[in-house]
Amino acid sequence: MLLIDEAQEMNTASLSELRLLASARFDSQALLCVILAGDARLAEKLQREELLPLNSRIRSRLLTEYASRDELAACLDHLMASAGNAALMTAPLRQTLCEHAAGNYRILTTLAAELLSTAAQQEKPQLDEKLYFEVLAPPTKTSPKRLQAAR
Repeated sequence: MLLIDEAQEMNTASLSELRLLASARFDSQALLCVILAGDARLAEKLQREELLPLNSRIRSRLLTEYASRDELAACLDHLMASAGNAALMTAPLRQTLCEHAAGNYRILTTLAAELLSTAAQQEKPQLDEKLYFEVLAPPTKTSPKRLQAAR
């Protein structure tokens, strides 16, 4: 099995070669299972004439859209419950993370992991919005006098 992430960045020749590497005897014997993961540009790229032979051999497609806040919240709740601490984050923090994740599960889990890492270092029993602002909020503009003092 070969998993290729960001497959939309692959050049056409490499994608075409995958088709040849994956099977033998005119597609009657599969040698390799290839999973292409990418954004909407991958689907567009596979519509090109030189990639139609590869496109026609793709058995399953899973096209995902941006996740809603409710879907992100359900994912976050599931991850915390599965980890054994469903009350790890306050409700306002969960809402804040879901709003700032831009509909992306990876962004959500990355933000949560950063908070969890900092909380573990500080030995905090629960993650809250105060921690979010300490760790993830953009820095406020520093006055010119403070900038000069910092130099």
